[in-house]
Amino acid sequence: MAWLILILAGFCEVIGVAGISRINKQRDWKSFALLFGGFILSFLFLSIAMKSLSMGTAYAVWTGIGTVGSALLGMLFYGESREWKRILFIAMVLSAAVGLKLIS
Repeated sequence: MAWLILILAGFCEVIGVAGISRINKQRDWKSFALLFGGFILSFLFLSIAMKSLSMGTAYAVWTGIGTVGSALLGMLFYGESREWKRILFIAMVLSAAVGLKLIS
């Protein structure tokens, strides 16, 4: 269950990052709600997951999900580069997070 909560925390992190991008385009209450709501829920779920998972593993996986998710969000919705090298390194971050799950 802690792993599912940690994954949810990572997805909320991506929502918070989407809020940052949205604030750069339009400063309205919805943008700020997305930003603060995403990050608050992300930290809440991370703290819950860390009750069962080690701090180092939980934080590494959480940041990995946030990194990969934000990069994919940028590529899919904001026209960022889809160069094969970028995708390779995103896959490496993702595989490291999966590796931490396998050894924990």
